[in-house]
Amino acid sequence: MSDNDRVFAGSIPAIYHQHMSPMFFEPYAADLAERLRNISSGSILEIAAGTGVVTRALAHAVSEKVSIIATDLNQPMLDFAAAKSDGEKITWKQADAQALPFEDGIFDAVVCQFGVMFFPDKVAAYRETRRVLKPGAQFIFNVWDRIEENHVAFAVTEALAALIPDNPPLFMARTPHGYHDRERVQQDLRMAGFSDVKVETLRLQSRSTARNAAIGLCQGTPLRNEIEERMPGQLDEAIQAVRTRIAAKLGEDNIQASMQAHIFIACK
Repeated sequence: MSDNDRVFAGSIPAIYHQHMSPMFFEPYAADLAERLRNISSGSILEIAAGTGVVTRALAHAVSEKVSIIATDLNQPMLDFAAAKSDGEKITWKQADAQALPFEDGIFDAVVCQFGVMFFPDKVAAYRETRRVLKPGAQFIFNVWDRIEENHVAFAVTEALAALIPDNPPLFMARTPHGYHDRERVQQDLRMAGFSDVKVETLRLQSRSTARNAAIGLCQGTPLRNEIEERMPGQLDEAIQAVRTRIAAKLGEDNIQASMQAHIFIACK
């Protein structure tokens, strides 16, 4: 993974949150929070918290007796998330998922939404997660399925491939949708020491507009870096081309497109 795949800075957190969260992340955040609703005390660790979509869903779902520690490698993302939250039970902390700054066996659950795909060493991150879990506690996370099963993301990739055929930007297929093989993920979890692993596939609806989808993906993710490298000074033109493609395939307003992810539950 290139450094560009991991960069979220400048105006990106705000654009990411405004355009990406309602479209992709909030429906799956609600699913993850519901799976952890029965935790009545103790603490939950979130890794790769981003702008705090899951964090806020968790804060509303679990008991007031449960504390939440939300971590991310990227400080600008955490700063944005903290500014959007008023929950006293949330602690925001910069942390590397591959070297968590916590003692062994202290968390009642660990959760991660669409973050593990970005970890350079996934087995190391899973091993660290297992280390900080209490015996019998669960690691719950999701990953995107193959890009063809996610209609908005696939339309964006198709549009950019048509616009830049000699060197198409493939960030979406390579990274967010590049870790979709269920067997591979389960194997990585087993290598990290998890023996009890369950997985299910969940299809939901992505609701947005062609304009918001184009801006969110082309300007609010590291895909922006690849576009600007190939088309210096022409980001707006690329966004318009993507918007046109999305509108032709999925409609201009009130898009309801399929998206699909795998949810993993690994018990220590």
